[in-house]
Amino acid sequence: MANFQRITPEQLRSRYWFDNPDHPGTTALCIERYLNYGITLDELTSGKPIIGICQSGSDLTPCNRHHIDLVKRVKDGIRAAGGVPFEFPMHPIHENVRRPTAALDRNLAYLGIVEVLHGYPLDGVVLTTGCDKTTPAALMAAATVNIPAIVLSGGPMLNGWRGAERVGSGTIIWELRKRLAAGDIDYAEFLSRASDSAPSIGHCNTMGTASTMNSMAEVLGMSLPGSAVIPAPYKERAMVAYDTGTRIVDMVWEDLRPLDILTREAFENAIVACSALGGSSNAPVHINAIARHAGIEINNDDWQRLGHEIPLLANVMPAGAFLCEEFYRAGGVPAILHELQTAGKLHSDALTVNGRSIGDNLQGRETQDIDVICRYNDPLVNHAGFLNLKGNLFDSALMKTSVISRDFRERFLNDPNDPEAFEGKVVVFDGSEDYHARIDDPALNIDARTILVMRGAGPVGHPGGAEVVNMQPPEALIKQGIESLPCLGDGRQSGTSGSPSILNASPEAATGGGLALLESGDRLRVDLKRGEVQLLIEASELEARRERLAQQGGYRYPGHQTPWQEIQRSMVEPLDRGMTLEPATKYRDVARRHPPRDNH
Repeated sequence: MANFQRITPEQLRSRYWFDNPDHPGTTALCIERYLNYGITLDELTSGKPIIGICQSGSDLTPCNRHHIDLVKRVKDGIRAAGGVPFEFPMHPIHENVRRPTAALDRNLAYLGIVEVLHGYPLDGVVLTTGCDKTTPAALMAAATVNIPAIVLSGGPMLNGWRGAERVGSGTIIWELRKRLAAGDIDYAEFLSRASDSAPSIGHCNTMGTASTMNSMAEVLGMSLPGSAVIPAPYKERAMVAYDTGTRIVDMVWEDLRPLDILTREAFENAIVACSALGGSSNAPVHINAIARHAGIEINNDDWQRLGHEIPLLANVMPAGAFLCEEFYRAGGVPAILHELQTAGKLHSDALTVNGRSIGDNLQGRETQDIDVICRYNDPLVNHAGFLNLKGNLFDSALMKTSVISRDFRERFLNDPNDPEAFEGKVVVFDGSEDYHARIDDPALNIDARTILVMRGAGPVGHPGGAEVVNMQPPEALIKQGIESLPCLGDGRQSGTSGSPSILNASPEAATGGGLALLESGDRLRVDLKRGEVQLLIEASELEARRERLAQQGGYRYPGHQTPWQEIQRSMVEPLDRGMTLEPATKYRDVARRHPPRDNH
């Protein structure tokens, strides 16, 4: 039993189902089928907390599949602390394979978790996470239902190697496809070298979206300190699974709930930490969404205001040189937070799931390897956060500055007469299929100053917001040594990509955004110092294009392929608003405010 017990067994939520003398018939119906596989009446009626385990592992979700075994230790911890575990499935989400994009599944999984947590006899829940969208789906649901909840990441894979060279998941594929296009390797070697990046169970071993979002869960205070990036095969991963199981039982007795933890201060800590980590360009989408479900408005201006000045401290791919195995051994997320706390950049009083403040949890958690986790005053990059760009085509688009390479800076941002700015003609693609079909067409006249534009790739247009903006140049340019061009789009890109693209343009073309008005051959001006992207045409011409597009019925995009695509498209909000479902964000603390009605 916890040291800070605030509720009694009579106050457990599960008693409404399993021990309700006022409704004996309903109670009997709730109990009797659980007994048919061996759960005892005593377990259900003697005042033990019923703990759900949201199982994200499946054969369709290889990054999370080891949760099938890891959950055994979670159950051991729950039972040891006096709870009763109930495992249930999460809708599968696998970033690499799901078509048209796994982003469609984040909101679908969120809805499913909400209904389970609200409608079933659970006093608390362990949320198993790993692959990109599993973490925000789980945290969004936790904020909505607001029963005691704790996150358990499955952890990243071990380092990938090819000889003495580190091979980072995702990141290596973006590099290899250039080598393939240049003719340096063939198809068989491409696949062989790509597979080197996945040597063990676990999610991406780079600081892609998976490692970023599980780190964000720890920074937000929703998982045990130091647990986010323990590599999946390490013995410590099973140990923290056990500790997570024991801790959730205490959280139930303490009545410690997500909305006690998910405060504005916690989200501001997440923004700051994401910059220091060189975190994924998808993090703002997901953090903004979680915040909105917690009743807190975080926008992309906050990401620039709070995060842009923060230095890059984690020397981890794609922004750095190492992988998550070294990052964990160097101190992991706590060492990053320790540097931020020492520099006065952290809200140290923010509460965490272990009942202590984040500042208290950081005592003695300094970096163990300054080559992997730098000191705040000696960073890899001085200003590593996101820029929130605006202009006459969109209200918000993000650029991750920690991955601006020396080559990109020298070619586009080093004009002494126009520093941190460049201009170029655009070539426009309508979706990834159009890009793949035409990128090597000589008639496009793509040169070293061309800006590649991807539209029709947002939450409505694709649908779901596809990871397709990080476009490689035509093969002809790659063979000349030009391996990157500026990219702009209303979709997303993989968090494992090191491309400094301008992403997540909102509103998107499909909902009336200005990218729908672009024509190949137009010229854009990108000014990072002013935070602007401007189409260089007269306002009257822009308005005339808008009128012509309206007369044509607006921007055309592919039709719905499934019922869920139509449902989501009808209510999804733009990427800068978190790509949430518009009706959903008003529901909050539903377990207490709206107890489920009787079913009999």
